[in-house]
Amino acid sequence: MPAAALKPKPLPTQSTAKRPVLLDLPYAPVEKRPLPPGRPREWYVAHNRRLKAMRLAIALLDSGIHMPNQARNETIRDTAELIGVHPPSDTTCHMVRAFMRYAR
Repeated sequence: MPAAALKPKPLPTQSTAKRPVLLDLPYAPVEKRPLPPGRPREWYVAHNRRLKAMRLAIALLDSGIHMPNQARNETIRDTAELIGVHPPSDTTCHMVRAFMRYAR
């Protein structure tokens, strides 16, 4: 038998699956590093908001939501609950949709 026939078939990815691939749980965040000291408070708030929005955008893309108009605030907040982050504000939800829009 050829060696290729003995090789197990790889699991489907989001792009090859017939249905959306479920989000891998449990969600394990990357190791956190300390932020640089000496910046204004607004910088830290904006930085953390961008990180949260990026995590949510990635989770939405992994769950099969690819278009910003599919990601309503309720959908984004449900995803936040699923991956274990605090519910995002309206501003963060807007930022999630912006990340999804510019990733194309």
